[in-house]
Amino acid sequence: MNRTLSVIFITIWLDAVGIGLIFPLLPQLLKEVVHTGDIAPYIGILAALYALMQFIFAPLLGALSDNFGRRPILLISLAGAAINYLLMAFSSHLWPLLLGRAISGLTSANLSVAMAWLTDVTPAEKRAGRFGLFNATFGAGFIIGPVLGGVLGDYALRLPFIVAAVLNGANFLLALLALKESRRPAKRKMTLAELNPLRPMRWLFSVKGLLTIALVFFFLSATGEVYGTCWTLWGQDMFHWNGLWVGLSLGAFGVCQMLAQAFLPGPATRRLGERGAILCGIASTSAALIILSLAQQGWIVFAVMPLIALGGIGTPALQALATRQVNDDRQGQLQGVLASTVSLASIVAPLAFSSLYFALRTWWPGAIWLSVVVLYAFTVPLIYRCTRRET
Repeated sequence: MNRTLSVIFITIWLDAVGIGLIFPLLPQLLKEVVHTGDIAPYIGILAALYALMQFIFAPLLGALSDNFGRRPILLISLAGAAINYLLMAFSSHLWPLLLGRAISGLTSANLSVAMAWLTDVTPAEKRAGRFGLFNATFGAGFIIGPVLGGVLGDYALRLPFIVAAVLNGANFLLALLALKESRRPAKRKMTLAELNPLRPMRWLFSVKGLLTIALVFFFLSATGEVYGTCWTLWGQDMFHWNGLWVGLSLGAFGVCQMLAQAFLPGPATRRLGERGAILCGIASTSAALIILSLAQQGWIVFAVMPLIALGGIGTPALQALATRQVNDDRQGQLQGVLASTVSLASIVAPLAFSSLYFALRTWWPGAIWLSVVVLYAFTVPLIYRCTRRET
């Protein structure tokens, strides 16, 4: 692996550690800031605000990375994340948290730019495997981040947020000093119309097959939002988990995800095809979620972690399929538009899942996982449509 790829993977790993650090502690921070025990709506609002800003600005940042280069956009994104964590670490009111999430969402191009970077330097036939390694690297960060966050948070609630800010600062310096540009920037003059943040979304309708792929990304991303919205609340309600146990559960998932993403996407796509890999992932996750909905003891959660992690083996195949729809000069714009599609799901899904969980928690908290299975069912016909040229 060359130096550029190594730095990209280190950057993604550090980003995942920073996100994982605060993941188990955000509900406790919100309880301290808003002075109420019912913080599910606030979690949904914070997630939706971040996603709204990402939805508006991710396509624009992706297009800017095509025109001016990946490196400056990535640096802006990392700086925005560091500011967000600092505001969280020292806020005593709700508005700094909202401001921080807005800034972080506005600059949240790190993953999409890194994905475009990988596309720039990877031949088409190797992209599924390398995207799997990309996701595995992110999962590896989730091994350390949540566990460390749970331990530090039980010692001092604000400490993980400070550490996350420091990590993003280190990430910024690493990218600044060691990361070389992956493509020659076009540096053409951009028109005011091109700076319209909603214009790139219209591009979805002009590229054959891309809209269906974007809809699959939308539904799969919507299902993924349930974990960030409800996992900690469900663990506390069902099993009385503290920060450490929430962190351990997320760390266990990180281990399983890292192994699954590092070794399975390439072979699964070659053996099953893109459609088969995606559908196999959905079937595995659906089975695990049905078990979770009925779980009465915490050990069951750890037992089904491998099944949940298998759900991600089809995502690299879908990402590789998407990159083949456009030429190399549009890869940044593509990743920005897909990030915006993901963000649109992240606006709707956290609010929907938090409201649904609040309605179900006194009756059957685990029912929230069955709602995800229903969403998967809506996705299957779209998967058949966007992969029909494969057969």
